[in-house]
Amino acid sequence: MYDFDALIFDVDGTLADTEKDGHRPAFNAAFADLGLAWNWSEELYGELLAVTGGKERLRYYIERRQPVFTAPDDLDGFVSDVHRRKTGHYLDMLRRGAIPLRPGVMRLLREARNAGLRLAIATTTTPENVVTLLECSGNRDLPGWFDVIAAGDVVAAKKPAPDIFQLALRELGLEARDCVAIEDSDNGVRAALGAGLRALLVTVNAYTQGQDFSGAALVVDGLGESTAPLRVLQGSIGGSRYVDLATLNAMHRRIHAGG
Repeated sequence: MYDFDALIFDVDGTLADTEKDGHRPAFNAAFADLGLAWNWSEELYGELLAVTGGKERLRYYIERRQPVFTAPDDLDGFVSDVHRRKTGHYLDMLRRGAIPLRPGVMRLLREARNAGLRLAIATTTTPENVVTLLECSGNRDLPGWFDVIAAGDVVAAKKPAPDIFQLALRELGLEARDCVAIEDSDNGVRAALGAGLRALLVTVNAYTQGQDFSGAALVVDGLGESTAPLRVLQGSIGGSRYVDLATLNAMHRRIHAGG
């Protein structure tokens, strides 16, 4: 019925707006735990998001933004400790239901599942973060809907390298043209395109809306709902008010027309 077999989702900023109201305050709570007078404002965190990966982001901040900080001899161990504390705070927020899925996400997941399409995740966040987000979405069975959860430090290079998408494709046993990728950032777009995923939808958020998505097939401000239509920023969805499988199939056909 559809020209593709699977949807591959990013997580942070794509499935949920986790960055501004999740990871950022969780980092600040971890800093407070350790008596560090560091505070990542919304603006600063937006700049730090150019660095992919929480531990990598923290190391960059220490090395580039805290010149007077005396780093411990075991910097890797220190970064890991801060990140572990941050993850604990973040998971607590998820379990309290403080970070819901973005509008339209559950609708599209249900539609794909009912149509027999496969679901996968390709993200730089940790597997525990992914599973807890899904479990706390209002459907504890949601992690089981995904055939593949490619997450965390399971690949050598994080986005914008294509490694995590390549791993997801291998575990699905599918070619790139058999899939549609859904991302939210320029780093994610570069990673997906690097893996050959040309049927690429971008759903921007407050942190990524000004980024360059020239390689994406379609850019919108969210998946939309029938009562809350989306805004198209790049490409076309015809007369639809939200992204559904028919929208994605039309996008896929445009991209792969003629082979």
